[in-house]
Amino acid sequence: MRFEAVAGHLDERGLRLWAAGEARAAGRGGVSAVSRVTGLARSTINRGLEELERGAEGVPAGRVRRRGGGRKAATVKQPGLLKALKKLVASATRGDPQAALLWTSRSVRHLSAALAELGYQASPNLVGRLLKELGFSLQANAKTREGLQHPDRDRQFEHINHSIERFQRQGQPTISVDTKKKELVGDFKNAGRELRRKGEPDKVRVHDFVIPSKGRAVPYGVYDITANQGWVSVGINRDTAAFAVESIRRWWRNMGRKRYPRARRLLITADCGGSNGARVRLWKAELQKFANQTGMAITVAHHPPGTSKWNRIEHRMFAFISQNWRGKPLLSHQVIVQLIAATRTATGLDIACAIDARQYPKGTAVPDAQFKALNIFFDDFHPDWNYTLRPKKLRRQ
Repeated sequence: MRFEAVAGHLDERGLRLWAAGEARAAGRGGVSAVSRVTGLARSTINRGLEELERGAEGVPAGRVRRRGGGRKAATVKQPGLLKALKKLVASATRGDPQAALLWTSRSVRHLSAALAELGYQASPNLVGRLLKELGFSLQANAKTREGLQHPDRDRQFEHINHSIERFQRQGQPTISVDTKKKELVGDFKNAGRELRRKGEPDKVRVHDFVIPSKGRAVPYGVYDITANQGWVSVGINRDTAAFAVESIRRWWRNMGRKRYPRARRLLITADCGGSNGARVRLWKAELQKFANQTGMAITVAHHPPGTSKWNRIEHRMFAFISQNWRGKPLLSHQVIVQLIAATRTATGLDIACAIDARQYPKGTAVPDAQFKALNIFFDDFHPDWNYTLRPKKLRRQ
């Protein structure tokens, strides 16, 4: 009973010393009796008695065995093991003809098998511990290389920030726009996980082939930078410039004009490519129609090429939508609308969403005569990125 009461609370040394104390108290035959009751080896109890006799000269404080006791480390029994492991990890570049691990990932299982071929015995668990000692850990890819940077990148960022601040001081609306990744509609796997009863995951298709009757969803977002509010039009057709501007128009009708009843100008920050690209003629032509309809001057500032991740809508709205629908199959367009509209954050983000069932033909051309007739004014700084479309009913100044 005494053994069962203390066994779970003592380390190897403490249990050894406790057993030795019991054996000493029992007198003659105590070692055999304690060994029989506890299952500890007689040699272990005798070592405990020796430590009790030596006192502080026994096992040093903080250790459970004397120095050199216990099994030898694998790196001691196999002197070249650590060096071989380092070499394998360093040479595991995929496709390197001199690499010991060709076209394989650097998993502990593969490394263990490769070490075995070299004559070393190391289980996957041991390989994992050795790699941790060497400073390795599981790493995902990090998106940090942006390729060649435009020499005016930083100046354009400053221009965008100053424009936003100026519009906000004057009480004029500023929005960030972009198209979210197109999504397959149906019982397809969606990245991420959600809480469900153990062993009861959502059953989804093995292959990701579009279902003709459901198609794809094209979410185009409009994020009000000042109000921390968003609008998403879920298209069922194509991502064109006409669809992009129609999404902005719907934001204005449903949210924008209620919040900015005295707006005379609108600032749009957008990526440099896609349906709202800086070189897309149809984008400018559709914005001209929008300016004529609302009477607002539309100022556009594009982010430099290769910097779409800095667009505010990406990390202030789209990121939270992805978090909200993670692990949920997007079964229908209506489900997508509900998931987007239910997205909330602690900072007060509020999103409205609706389906845009219109058809948007691809490849709509804007003739030279129509383009020249636009009431467009280009900025002195990077006119290809910064310009303003004024309503035609206003005189040019």
